[in-house]
Amino acid sequence: MLFNTVDFAIFLPVVFLLYWFVFKANIKIQNIFLIVVSYFFYACWDWRFLGLIAVSSLVDFLVGKELAKTSLAKQRKLLLGLSLITNLGILGFFKYFNFFIENFNQVFTLFGKSLESSTLQILLPVGISFYTFQTLSYTIDIYRGKIKPTNNVLAFFAFVSFFPQLVAGPIERASNLLPQFLKARIFNYDKSVLGLKLIITGLFKKMVIADNCARVVDEIFKYYPEQSGSTLFFGAFFFAFQIYGDFSGYSDIAIGSAKLFGFDLMKNFNMPYLSRNLGEFWRRWHISLSTWFRDYVYIPLGGNSGSKFKVVRNICIVFLVSGLWHGANWTFVVWGFIHALCFLPLILNERNTKFKDIADGGKLFPSLKTILQIGTTFLVVVLLWVFFRAETLYDALNYLGGIFDKSLFSIPNVSRGLILFLFVYLIVEWLQRDKDHILEISFIKSKPIRLMVYYAVVFVVFYFAGETQAFIYFQF
Repeated sequence: MLFNTVDFAIFLPVVFLLYWFVFKANIKIQNIFLIVVSYFFYACWDWRFLGLIAVSSLVDFLVGKELAKTSLAKQRKLLLGLSLITNLGILGFFKYFNFFIENFNQVFTLFGKSLESSTLQILLPVGISFYTFQTLSYTIDIYRGKIKPTNNVLAFFAFVSFFPQLVAGPIERASNLLPQFLKARIFNYDKSVLGLKLIITGLFKKMVIADNCARVVDEIFKYYPEQSGSTLFFGAFFFAFQIYGDFSGYSDIAIGSAKLFGFDLMKNFNMPYLSRNLGEFWRRWHISLSTWFRDYVYIPLGGNSGSKFKVVRNICIVFLVSGLWHGANWTFVVWGFIHALCFLPLILNERNTKFKDIADGGKLFPSLKTILQIGTTFLVVVLLWVFFRAETLYDALNYLGGIFDKSLFSIPNVSRGLILFLFVYLIVEWLQRDKDHILEISFIKSKPIRLMVYYAVVFVVFYFAGETQAFIYFQF
């Protein structure tokens, strides 16, 4: 069930009305109801994989309880190992089995040997990378003593399967989301209004920005050998906005939908294309994943401490794992590795956390220095997105080679209107850069005018929506 479909437009209000008007008196019943509708929501893609969510939930719930019963280091490590092996084993089999078998065969082929090992017709369960990381954070945090396990199995199953963020995040921490299932929810009008604004914002990003870019991107990448360098560049440019509108749009809808039910999810995107270096970009892009890797991979490896060799090692591991998390393809691994190479000078020179403030805060127009910083960062990100979008490394390298051709300075064969629209959207984000979202327009004091703006955005969503596309991150 896609967020941008009639099915969800019916599903969400029905669930909302039942949740607040039929089951509001009992938190236990509310949690059971959320589990049922969340499993139904997931089953609309493929009911056969519901068991994987249930297994991950049950294993980590039981492991969490057992961790609280023992202080013996050996037993605690065994319990944590059980959680890691179960969750990562399931994820590894469904997502990476064929990838490793194919590459294993190719390695032997290079030495003149031929193996008979074959791949399987394995379907990738939607959202498996997201809910796996979410439930893993629970057992890891209990093991570290950061949180206490819950005895409420219904609350825990609801936490893992909560439908707004089940299939594409944000990847929530148990310390933030789980306690919200343990206490009574009271309907909050202001929170619900904010939720609706976020849903509208998300639909705009997905249906108007991402889906309109998708049609152009697909055409350019499919026939890239026939395109000029300038057209190829704008193909990558459009994909940058496609993936941003697609994924941040999903996150906005997820966060907004959760607010309708009284839940607060973490912010997942914060206008990343206004970043002044890659360090700032990764603090603004897919925040729930980047902070997950920071807390559960990078810091346990040693983080920034130790020798420069260890710091370089840690950065490379995190970005390589991040690339592989996105998909079983060498294009994602190379994408992560090059990001690591670009990120290393920042962290070795302690400039990765340089920009924590709002760019040119309080100013209407950016300075020339800020324009150059944002422009350079954006250019690097756009070019690296080619690896993310290309089918193979061969295609990615040839696509990039096609960009850096003398035809780069020719007139591109793309829609000027779409280019102008995206630049206007960036200007809007710049003007709203100190706000939580682009529809935060409280500075407009007239309520009728604010309502006109909201209705205008809704009109744009329906009138200028592109052809419906699946969300990109569902494949991860």
